[in-house]
Amino acid sequence: MTVTARIRRAGDRAEYRPRHSAHVEKSEQQHDPEQDAGEKTNLWWWTRTIVSWVLLMLMIGVLAVMVVIPRLTGSTAYTVLTGSMEPTMPPGTLIVVKPTPNEDLTTGDVITFQPVSGDPAVVTHRIEGIYYTGEGERRIHTRGDNNPVADSWSLVPEQIRGRVIYSVPYLGRVNSVINGQSRSILTTGVAAGLAVYAVWMVVSGIRDKRGKADDDESGTDPNLSGPELGAPVLPADPSAPNSESK
Repeated sequence: MTVTARIRRAGDRAEYRPRHSAHVEKSEQQHDPEQDAGEKTNLWWWTRTIVSWVLLMLMIGVLAVMVVIPRLTGSTAYTVLTGSMEPTMPPGTLIVVKPTPNEDLTTGDVITFQPVSGDPAVVTHRIEGIYYTGEGERRIHTRGDNNPVADSWSLVPEQIRGRVIYSVPYLGRVNSVINGQSRSILTTGVAAGLAVYAVWMVVSGIRDKRGKADDDESGTDPNLSGPELGAPVLPADPSAPNSESK
């Protein structure tokens, strides 16, 4: 018995009709859920990292202007309580005052002083004028930026605490809450917390980068390890024998 298959002639044109064409088009339009999840995770990682660093730098800045810089410069932090220096220094402003030799003070400087000798209460105003008495003693006259007239007192060097070297709005309210021993305790706790937080962020960033590098070096995508579903089937080679005899 002989089974003979029709041999394709050389002049015949092979017509290729891919199977499951609709499925192939549909597969090309589908998104890989794992890839989408990876993109979302990557976006979340960057957002978390940026926000964390911004908060960290903000806390370090607050700690620096309230505690570190005053200690390094031998200055003292005060809180503005009245509106006599508005709009430059509204109530609630943190001011840092550094002791300054009397001869270095000039007109226009903002100084903190004791208007009444022996009274611990202090006032912060701008120097409006510097005068000398007949005996050659130096006197300083001040006025608040928001006051229509100058102050009634004439200040001697012993009454002046120092010159304002910088001011930060709103932080004065925080300065009023934490004073004395509570300031030292809070400063130590915040500094330790910031150090731990910074170390954690660095270690976490290194770990995430190493994990990503290991994933990139681990081989091909498992989704592409086998033949694609719906791949077209190529036609048979016309030159191959196409008959079988028994």
